[in-house]
Amino acid sequence: MIRYRSGYKYQLAEPDALNVGIIPPESIVTPFICLSERGNLYINGGYAWDGATGFPDIPSIMRGSLVHDALYQLMRLGHLPPACRAQADTMLYRCCLEDGMFKPMAWAVFKAVRLAGSSAASPTNAKPILEAP
Repeated sequence: MIRYRSGYKYQLAEPDALNVGIIPPESIVTPFICLSERGNLYINGGYAWDGATGFPDIPSIMRGSLVHDALYQLMRLGHLPPACRAQADTMLYRCCLEDGMFKPMAWAVFKAVRLAGSSAASPTNAKPILEAP
């Protein structure tokens, strides 16, 4: 029997790290995501994410969607409080701009996650584990 989570389109080929400015009271360590007490986010190779929901997966959104999905996952798992959502959304915006996205499009991405992203950060929205024979 194979157990898996559906809904992912991409898998990180090598580790990535970025300071996100979210400072937890103690380091958060999961199998694929670590957030240090200094705000450094480490995402291990093999991490899977679904890209930018509702937007085309163009190069200038890929890193932002990776970081954003990892931070939202930490919220869904209860490691970060929902109040961190605004910082996660701002990191998405910042990454998009740094990676060359046209500013009005980056703003549209930011506004979309601010308006419609709260359920994606909720623990009730965790991806279920499915089984295949």
